[in-house]
Amino acid sequence: MAALLPSASVLQFTIRGKLGSCRLTHFSLHDKKRARFQYNPFVVEAMSAYCSPSKSQKKQVWIWTEKKEVMTAAVERGWSTFIFQPHHRELATEWSSIALLSPLFIEEEGLFDGGHMKVATFFEISSPQELEKLQLSNEQAENVVVNLLDWQVIPAENIVAAIQGTHKTVFAISKTLSEAQLFLEALERGLGGVVLKTEDVEAIFGLKDYIDKRKNEGSLLELTKAVVTNIQTIGMGDRVCVDLCSLMRPGEGLLVGSFARGLFLVHSECLESNYISSRPFRVNAGPAHAYVAVPGGKTSYLSELKAGKEVLIVDQNGIQRTAIVGRLKIETRPLILVEAKRDDDNQTSYSILLQNAETVALVSCPGVGQKHTAIPVTSLKVGNEILLRVQGGGRHTGIEIEEFIVEK
Repeated sequence: MAALLPSASVLQFTIRGKLGSCRLTHFSLHDKKRARFQYNPFVVEAMSAYCSPSKSQKKQVWIWTEKKEVMTAAVERGWSTFIFQPHHRELATEWSSIALLSPLFIEEEGLFDGGHMKVATFFEISSPQELEKLQLSNEQAENVVVNLLDWQVIPAENIVAAIQGTHKTVFAISKTLSEAQLFLEALERGLGGVVLKTEDVEAIFGLKDYIDKRKNEGSLLELTKAVVTNIQTIGMGDRVCVDLCSLMRPGEGLLVGSFARGLFLVHSECLESNYISSRPFRVNAGPAHAYVAVPGGKTSYLSELKAGKEVLIVDQNGIQRTAIVGRLKIETRPLILVEAKRDDDNQTSYSILLQNAETVALVSCPGVGQKHTAIPVTSLKVGNEILLRVQGGGRHTGIEIEEFIVEK
């Protein structure tokens, strides 16, 4: 099993401004605030970096298990720090012979590596009063692991509030995927990491999927300019309004299209108009058959969305974030067909159908001094420039595949 080490420098996005602008900055692995070698000169514990308009944190995952299958699944997903009870040193030695691990052992209210160097301070907390007395002094190890013996009595928000301002990385022991998510998300900021204590391989799979989705928060999707070539009213159809559990800002919307090869950025209803009040949680997205971008580089049919599903919110700069669907509204409405082509590809046509209404808009490239440009479909003209997400057209259950495909 090969271990992959990061290169000497990596790229990180820095988000600025209300809607977010982006620049690339380089940093060295020797910058201890961002990434560091831990516990073993041959093992790098990489912390997942992501950024969004509201949060920019790096999360760590340590594993506590006695099951070999769980260990293997975790290592294959890039997690190499494992926690053992003192009497399981032989198990740690056995696993270290088949995979590159960083074993830590619970001793004397702390976690120690194989050389008996203290890596983390360990606290068990059973009441809100004990949490209030928690003191994280500079003399303690850089990492702190907290075992909330009854996290339902001590909400995740309480521990995040209690450790705010500390420069230490605080972990909470989580026994399920849902507990881990609570600790990583509480008060938006979340803890610096979790210790997943589990004998269930599916928990490893689920947590990795969740971490991967969070990595994409604030990262850039490439959007390209396309020119409207045809506008046509076509009659009635079942269109889908997507109401989200998040509020959208000007310039944000969903990526929707008739073909997966090209998704249009459909603006939210966050803008005030003479026709209807602002509904910043809603995108009047298109007819039931249309594709919509969802996390993980996948697409879904609008008709497949339902409460609890996730979609991607994208702004005119391509900055993406994940939102949860609260409900759908499917109603029969008059539709309009919009077709567009890119300047550098006059052969491929992209299309979308939308409700023919003043509150439905596509996003164009912002002009000089403009933060966003939303063009209502009722004002759209041939020659207008709109934003498009170009990607592979072949899809199987929403996953991009390489195959011969003709869509028209």
